[in-house]
Amino acid sequence: MKDANKETLNSNGIYDARSLGIPKMLILGIQHTFAMFGATVLVPIITGLDVSTTLLMAGLGTLLFHLITRGKVPAFLGSSFAFLGGYAAVAPMLEDGTPNTELLPYACGGVVVAGLIYVIMSGLIKVFGVKKIMRFFPPVVTGPIIIAIGLILAPSAITNCSENWLLAFVAFALIVVCNIWGKGMVKILPILIGVVGAYIVALLMGEVDFSVVTDPSTPVFALALHPSAFAKFSISACITIAPIALATMMEHIGDIAAISATAEKNYLADPGLHRTLLGDGLATSFAGFFGGPANTTYGENTGVLALTKVYDPRVMRIAACCAIVLSFFPRFGALIQTIPTAIIGGISFVLYGMISAIGVRNVVENQVDFTNSRNLIIAAVILVSALGFNTVGGITIPFGAGNSFTLSGLAIAAIVGILLNAILPGNDYEFGRDLEGDTAVNFKV
Repeated sequence: MKDANKETLNSNGIYDARSLGIPKMLILGIQHTFAMFGATVLVPIITGLDVSTTLLMAGLGTLLFHLITRGKVPAFLGSSFAFLGGYAAVAPMLEDGTPNTELLPYACGGVVVAGLIYVIMSGLIKVFGVKKIMRFFPPVVTGPIIIAIGLILAPSAITNCSENWLLAFVAFALIVVCNIWGKGMVKILPILIGVVGAYIVALLMGEVDFSVVTDPSTPVFALALHPSAFAKFSISACITIAPIALATMMEHIGDIAAISATAEKNYLADPGLHRTLLGDGLATSFAGFFGGPANTTYGENTGVLALTKVYDPRVMRIAACCAIVLSFFPRFGALIQTIPTAIIGGISFVLYGMISAIGVRNVVENQVDFTNSRNLIIAAVILVSALGFNTVGGITIPFGAGNSFTLSGLAIAAIVGILLNAILPGNDYEFGRDLEGDTAVNFKV
């Protein structure tokens, strides 16, 4: 937005979106689509989920979120990276690198249950108040869980990079350069630029296979939903994936607080944290049921809000509609699938590390005292349980006549961490005492 539109600025330097007109609103909406696109489609590429379904669920999930939050919060819901560890545990890629289509629906079933945990938490917050509920999920529990998610995923990033280290390095380098030295849109689109730049290099090297795109069986236009990919449910998959919601709920609170700080409105109070959690949870369950990845509020789009100073939620709804339209063109999804595995590895190299780094930031900004034996024990047990049990495939627990279910390392870590925090004396955490610390968000945007 240029100085020509100064008349649309209020006293705080914020644009009055109603004065921008429909054409500019559409352009802003498309810009938000680009901001979320790179990260949103990367999740199905890594997990083997359908790209078209992912875009459809992101668009519909965002509209559902806006409906539940009374259209007040300028947020976009895209694919969540936090659940990648759950997908890798329940439905790992086959040896030839193709998706495990037999087990992916069970992973989606776990995502449905994870979304319902959001719904339950929303109800508890509404009834008992946020401070009493969040006492069970202090940073000394959620921080190490987030750290463990990234560390569990790290080996798969190295495996993918090993397919072609040059392509992986190009993708990695572009992300770092754009994120540190980029300006404007370049700075908030490092993932998309990294993928596109490395893809161009792959084309020059002859490393791209277009057979999927040119395949006559791939339609130009089709419905984005595939009944064979709809969610299925197993106790093992649900217990493996559902606990991840305990960490992503903290991520959600952080994102809403960041949006509040950017737009200079307290969305945690109005429409309320219980409504934003409900919207995010139902969008996640909705997406998982139809074969899409879990949804989450996107920090990339918050960056666009800060850049444009246009905070009208209608712009996000335009972006959601753009995502829905793109989802009905399978050839577009097939083109995304031609991205070489090594490029995904280079992107993942950064993203998986960032997941762990966010966990570190969570404990640092909350000033978790690790000279306190209580905190040290909780964090130590969470990390060892997550990484150790993940190495041996978790714990298989029999029940009934010949039935059993498996607790993943991440699930064991979450359960043990919450129990230790509740049992051991000295839990003095109080949510709301330091909002910036609670959310691990730097409000200086």
